Amino acid sequence: MTAQRKMTYGIVVGNRGFFPDHLAKTGREEMMAAVEAAGATPIVLSPEESKYGAVETYDEAARCAELFKKHAESIDGIIVTLPNFGDERGVADALRLSGLKVPVLIQATPDRADEMTIATRRDSFCGKMSACNNLMQYGIKYSLTTLHTESPASAEFKADLDWFGQVCRIVKGLKNLKIGAIGARPSAFNTVRYS
Repeated sequence: MTAQRKMTYGIVVGNRGFFPDHLAKTGREEMMAAVEAAGATPIVLSPEESKYGAVETYDEAARCAELFKKHAESIDGIIVTLPNFGDERGVADALRLSGLKVPVLIQATPDRADEMTIATRRDSFCGKMSACNNLMQYGIKYSLTTLHTESPASAEFKADLDWFGQVCRIVKGLKNLKIGAIGARPSAFNTVRYS
C-alpha cells in the first residue's frame, strides 16, 4: 500500500467585528491544529497580514486571495472556518478573488449554552447560513460538515476533514481527464451517449 500524498488546505477564517473577535484568533489556531493533526499543511493569513489572520474586509479578502494564488499549485482544497458569525462577503470575496477551482468545505464552531454572553457568543450557526447564501450567489460550489456546527477538535470534524481530503484527491485526480468511447451507439436509443 502506498502512502497518500500530504494534503494542503487554504483556510479562510471568517470574522465579524461586532462579535467577539478574540474568537477569530482562537478559531484560527484550532483549525490550524486540526488540519496539522490530520497530517495536512494549512495556508492561512498570519496575524501580521490581517487582524488575527482572519478575513472581514474586502482588503483582507484580497490579501487572502493573493496568498492562495501564490500557493495555487499546492492547494488541494479550501476550508472556511467560522469561529464567530463571520463576514459573508469577506469569505465569498476571498474565494472569488483567488480564482481557485478546488473543493470548499464550510465549518462553523458551535456556541456553548454556558457561554452566551456578549463576550463569548459566536452565532456562527447563523453566520454559516449567510456565508453559504453568498457563495451560492457568487456561483461558488461548496460542501457542508455533517453537523451544522462542529468544533475543529471534534471527532465529527475529524471525520469530515478525512472525507473532504478524499473529495480533494478525487477532484485533483480527475482534472484534465479525457474520456473516450469506442463503439456504436444504438440508434434506437437516442438518449444513450455512452454504454
